[in-house]
Amino acid sequence: MEELTSCKIAVENCLRDRTFSVAHLYKEEKAMDMHIHDCYELYYSISGGKQFLIDNRFYSIAPGDLFIINQYESHKLTQIDDMVHERIVFSIHPDYAKKLSSSETNLDYCFANRSESFQHKISLNKEQQKRFLYYVNKITSADGFAHDIIEQAAFMELLVMINSLASITQPDVKQLPESLSTYKYNHQVDDILAYINRNISNDITIEQLAGEFFLSESYICRIFKSATGTTIGKYITARRISIAKSLLNEGVSVSEAFERSGFTDYSNFFKAFTKAVGVSPKKYAGLTIS
Repeated sequence: MEELTSCKIAVENCLRDRTFSVAHLYKEEKAMDMHIHDCYELYYSISGGKQFLIDNRFYSIAPGDLFIINQYESHKLTQIDDMVHERIVFSIHPDYAKKLSSSETNLDYCFANRSESFQHKISLNKEQQKRFLYYVNKITSADGFAHDIIEQAAFMELLVMINSLASITQPDVKQLPESLSTYKYNHQVDDILAYINRNISNDITIEQLAGEFFLSESYICRIFKSATGTTIGKYITARRISIAKSLLNEGVSVSEAFERSGFTDYSNFFKAFTKAVGVSPKKYAGLTIS
C-alpha cells in the first residue's frame, strides 16, 4: 500500500475505496479548524505535537501517543511544537472495520465504544511502539504476489493490538485521580467547554457565556481561542454537526436531527453540515440507510 503524504488525500482514498489508507506526515499541512471525518482515524505521534482537542477534552501529545477518533468526534491540533511535526495517520472506513470483525472478535470496538470514561489517548511503551511501526512497515512495504492479503493481515493484527490495549487501558472515571486528568489545559476554558457540551442543544451566545462565567466577552473569546486554536462559534458549530451526524446515522429524521443538535436556523444548519460533511443532511441520511 502506498504511504501517502497528505491527510486529505488519505481520507479521500479511504472513502472512495471503502477500506483504509495510511499517511506518514513530516510537515504541517494548512492548519485545519475543528473538523470531522466520515472515517475512523488513528493518529500516532512521532514528534512535534503538543496538544489535541477532541470533542470537549484536551490531551497533551508526546512521542508514542496513539489517538483513537471515530467519525462523530470533532477534533483539532491546538498546539504544535516548533520542531518537525511527524506523525502517522490511518484513515479507516467504518464498514471495513466491521467487515474484518468476526462473531467472536469485534475489531470495531475501540471506535464504537464510547463510555463516559473513555479516553481517546493510549500512550504506547517502547515495545508497543516497535510493534505498531512493524505493522505500518509491513502494510506499506507489501509488494508483488498476495500484497493485498499481506496488507489486510497486517492491518488486522494492528487492530487486534489496538483493541486489546483499548479494552484494558480505559479508566473508571469515578476512580480517576485528578492528577491523571492530563487533558486539563486551562481550568476556565475546561469549564467553558463542559458548559457548552451540557447545553449544546440550547441556544448559546458569547454574551450568555460571559455572564455565566463572570467574564467580559472579549476576554472569554481570547482565552478560548488561545487554548483551543478555534473560536467559540466554530467549536459550537462543529460539535452540533457531530451530534447531527450521529443522530442521522441512528435513523433520526433530518428535521429532528436539526432540532436536537441545537441549530436554530435550518439554512445555517444545511450550509454548515454540507460544508463540513461534503453532502447535504438529506443525502447523508440516505447514505447511512443504504
